[in-house]
Amino acid sequence: MGRRRWMIVEVIAFLLVLSCGRDLNIKEKYRNKHKDHLPVYNHTLATILVEYASAVYISDLTELFTWSCSRCDGLTKGFEITDLIVDIQHCLQGFVGVAKDLNAIVIAFRGTQEHSIQNWVEDLYWKQLDLNYPGMPDAMVHHGFYSAYHNTTVRPAVLSAIKRSKDNYGELDIMVTGHSMGGAMAAFCGIDLVVNHEANNVQVITFGQPRIGNAIFASYYSELVPNAIRVTNDHDIVPHLPPYFFHFPQKTYHHFPREVWLYNIGLGSLIYKVEKICDSSGEDPNCSRSVLGDSISDHLVYLGAEMMGETWRSCGIVMNSRINEYGTTDVQGNIVFSKHLTSPVLKLNTEVGVGSNQA
Repeated sequence: MGRRRWMIVEVIAFLLVLSCGRDLNIKEKYRNKHKDHLPVYNHTLATILVEYASAVYISDLTELFTWSCSRCDGLTKGFEITDLIVDIQHCLQGFVGVAKDLNAIVIAFRGTQEHSIQNWVEDLYWKQLDLNYPGMPDAMVHHGFYSAYHNTTVRPAVLSAIKRSKDNYGELDIMVTGHSMGGAMAAFCGIDLVVNHEANNVQVITFGQPRIGNAIFASYYSELVPNAIRVTNDHDIVPHLPPYFFHFPQKTYHHFPREVWLYNIGLGSLIYKVEKICDSSGEDPNCSRSVLGDSISDHLVYLGAEMMGETWRSCGIVMNSRINEYGTTDVQGNIVFSKHLTSPVLKLNTEVGVGSNQA
């Protein structure tokens, strides 16, 4: 498996060399249409959501469902998880819950499992397909990432969990996050909620997210989900994937804005971490595109949070009988754990907090 993994990395690196450093010649209406309506990056909110994106990698379902895992503390302490979704068939995992400090429903999706053949196939399946969303003609998206969210147990379970949470807690903001492939799924979740379910106040922050659609899709995305931030880290390889090519402007992949690029500056013996707010194009040549995306290690840590499973396993899960009563299993063996919401426990805070779009 190790040799296969490095072969994949070598192929990816070759493709990146072919596409590195070239600007995509997009019509100005796609590049500048929403430059005056870009989201404001909130560092405090990013440091909170990255902990949710890290926690969703935990394979001990009991610890995750009871929010008692080693990553279920710190800035996410007190989170009320309502639903835990485990799609064993496709090696996917996510959760939905309510964060009191954010006055929001938080949705998190797990990224690629290190030894998951299924996820490697999804990640590397670069075929585009037409997005059958109303009012989005000519938008095309990544087949594998789209299907991971839309054509699995994940989407209906997430929508059901949101409805239950709103019925119990009232109208809350929705914050969606994820890392790597989980970031791609989070991005699709965000636009699905806005376009197909008329959700309001949807915010998306992803970490190390790959490209998920063409330039036209990116333009629609920035209009429909204006509060979307993609955090990238130094030479992380994944935001450079799938690669885009100068010679195929209509078919190539293109990031939606707004990117925030984390990189290091060395001054003598001191190293400083910089957060650069990127331009409105989604493909700012002075941000992550200014370097060759050749690092796997830069993909595995974001804002100090580990973005991988605690152990190297192939889609394995650990659980005990404590949570059996909350689980529902379908014929493929996929499991959704849902807590019984009986009465509201969240007292809404009307003051502006970290969940607002204030810098």
